[in-house]
Amino acid sequence: MDTDSLVLWRRPITTLEYFFRELFILMNTALHRLLAYKLLALSILVALSGTAVSYYVSGPHQPYIHLLVSTLAWWGWWVVLGVCSSVGLGTGLHTFLLYLGPHIARVTLAAYECGALNFPEPPYPNDIICPTDVDPSSAVSIWSIMSKVRVESMLWGAGTALGELPPYFMARAARLSGGGVAELNANDDSRTGRAKIMVQKLVQRVGFAGILACASVPNPLFDLAGLTCGHFLVPFWTFFGATVLGKAVIKMHIQKMFVIVAFNETLVGQVLSWVERIPYIGPKLEAPLLEFLRNQKARLHKNDSSTPDNQGSVLSNLLEKFVLAMVVYFIVSIINALAQNYSKRVGKKKSKKRD
Repeated sequence: MDTDSLVLWRRPITTLEYFFRELFILMNTALHRLLAYKLLALSILVALSGTAVSYYVSGPHQPYIHLLVSTLAWWGWWVVLGVCSSVGLGTGLHTFLLYLGPHIARVTLAAYECGALNFPEPPYPNDIICPTDVDPSSAVSIWSIMSKVRVESMLWGAGTALGELPPYFMARAARLSGGGVAELNANDDSRTGRAKIMVQKLVQRVGFAGILACASVPNPLFDLAGLTCGHFLVPFWTFFGATVLGKAVIKMHIQKMFVIVAFNETLVGQVLSWVERIPYIGPKLEAPLLEFLRNQKARLHKNDSSTPDNQGSVLSNLLEKFVLAMVVYFIVSIINALAQNYSKRVGKKKSKKRD
């Protein structure tokens, strides 16, 4: 069977069957590895059981447990989104554009509209409304907004670093077993091929500093850095430490700065004026954008007499459909990838039996 033809829109039943078989193998492998560390597994089980019991048993401790659970869920959400963004050798879900970027933009617009960052908790971070008491000494600035969204941004960056581990371990295991990695051996004279060779040489020769440089800038070829580090048996903490430092600290602050500056209230108004000047379609584009911003600002003043339009705007509906389409595409790509992995696994077993 041709592995490339094993996709949902060509062989849906076989693809789903292989997907569930591969998923079962991966879950079984993960469970066995976790049980190998019995003390760690027991500690995790006790912590989860104790938290679950404390969450549902009434008492003076409950508000603190609820706060702890909600905080950990919020942090875990961004880590998972970061993993989804970088996993899959380029087919991952671009969660910065879909989730973290809009969250930073929402906080930025709210900060300039409210003139403060001490949003009431709850509903923040799930929803943002302007505080009733504004501290005049706490001025809104780029640095204060960066500080407000620092935790979720760095957790998202750490998640992207975790998502780079599968290529590293895959290449490392292949090297130790005497094999190689196809992505590193492919001869390609295109610009992408030359860029891949440049990344490999940079990581191989410079080491920690090279990995840090690749991880600190938006780099779609960083998967090649993970494969290269695994293939040349770069120590785990050298690779992972440089990746976390580059993605969760350096690159994350660059991306935050860009979004905050881009959604400055003055700059947003200037962009809208530019949109209006576009011949023929300018006024038609400006109307839904103004409606979207008006609804967002109205939601920030829920305690005031202004009431937001609950029906939403055309732009918000289009954004929701775009996010849904991206999520569906990501799920389909994961199903196809796992099914193809199982097909390759079966093919390797058959070739070994023939030998």
